[in-house]
Amino acid sequence: MARYLLLWELDTSRVPVSPQERAAGWTALIDMTKQDLVQGALKDWGSFVGELRGYAVADGSEVEIGTFIQRYVPYVRFTTHPVGTVTQVEEIIKSLTK
Repeated sequence: MARYLLLWELDTSRVPVSPQERAAGWTALIDMTKQDLVQGALKDWGSFVGELRGYAVADGSEVEIGTFIQRYVPYVRFTTHPVGTVTQVEEIIKSLTK
């Protein structure tokens, strides 16, 4: 199973002008995120202070990650990066000496 760094950003064209409407929408997204953390779908999550973007860390296959991301579309856009572990990077380095 691979680990992914998910960089997320809210789609500002879908952000309501009204603070009350924004709070309602963002509360729903935060509730989903908290549920994903409790259930283990997300390993870590954070928001960049003062910005409408942040990061999440998740484990899974390409299909699992793709399916997971779709739950947040169209309100959140993602950039995904597969992440190598220290052990995997060590193996890559060792392969240079063979």
